[in-house]
Amino acid sequence: KAEERILKKVRRKIRNKQSAQDSRRRKKEYLDGLESRAAACSAQNQELRKKIQELEKLNGSLLQQLQALITRTSNKAAQTGTCVLV
Repeated sequence: KAEERILKKVRRKIRNKQSAQDSRRRKKEYLDGLESRAAACSAQNQELRKKIQELEKLNGSLLQQLQALITRTSNKAAQTGTCVLV
């Protein structure tokens, strides 16, 4: 009986050791996955910031063109037209 208890204890220690190793491995895989996702999100964020800058630049350019058009059209004298009814 004493041998059985010792054997049980040894088996339990082996199972606990294996369980702890598996737990550490799963944790490492999880953290590696999170780090990969964080890196991907950071890269995507950088791309989106660049796209925002480009769009803001384009928006400013289009706004200047619109203001120039408005200025040109408002500076023209109003034309009077003649309508003839028959």
